[in-house]
Amino acid sequence: MDNHNLVIYEFEELYKILVEIKKDINLDFEFVNKQQLSDLNSKSNCLIFTLKEIPGLNNQIVFNNFPISIFKLLEKINIEFIKKNFHDQSDITINNYNLNLNSREMCLRGKKLKLTEKEISSIIYLFKSTSSVNIQELQTKVWGYQSQLETHTVETHIYRLRKKILKTFNDDNFIISGKNGYEIKKKK
Repeated sequence: MDNHNLVIYEFEELYKILVEIKKDINLDFEFVNKQQLSDLNSKSNCLIFTLKEIPGLNNQIVFNNFPISIFKLLEKINIEFIKKNFHDQSDITINNYNLNLNSREMCLRGKKLKLTEKEISSIIYLFKSTSSVNIQELQTKVWGYQSQLETHTVETHIYRLRKKILKTFNDDNFIISGKNGYEIKKKK
C-alpha cells in the first residue's frame, strides 16, 4: 500500500491491531475520540474509519461488517484510498469554477458546461502558465503542431471556448486575450 493517513474514530480495537502490525504495513494512522471530531473535516489528506456514519463528516469509511480478515480489511482501506485519490485528482478549482476532468465539465453555482478534451487542456495550460501564452506555444504544447504553417486552429478554439463560457456563465473575462497571447488571471 502507498503511504496514506488513516484516522480511526472511536474504534480502539482496530487501532490496537494496526499498532501490532505497523511494521508490516505502509500506513500512517491515528486514533481520535469524540472531543477531536470537530477537527476531522479540516484533514483533507486522510480517510476516517468509523463504525457508523457521522452526518457532515467528509472522507469517512463506514465499516461494520465484522469479523473480517486483516487482509480483507487492508484491501478495503487501500481501495478507498485509491478512490479518494482518483476523485481528488479529477477536480481542479480555477478561480470560482470547478473543472472536473473525468466528466469534462466546468461548473459554477449549479450551472454546468460540457467541454472537449482540447478545451480542458487549453484551460489547464493557460491557468498553470505564469504569463500570457502566445498562439505558437499553444499550438505546440496543447495541439502538438510542430510546423510553422499558418493555422488559425488555436484562435478558433479559444474564440469558441470563450463564447461557450460567456453563454453559460455570462463571464467574458475568464480567458483574456492580449497582445502577448491568452491568459487566465488567477484570483487572489
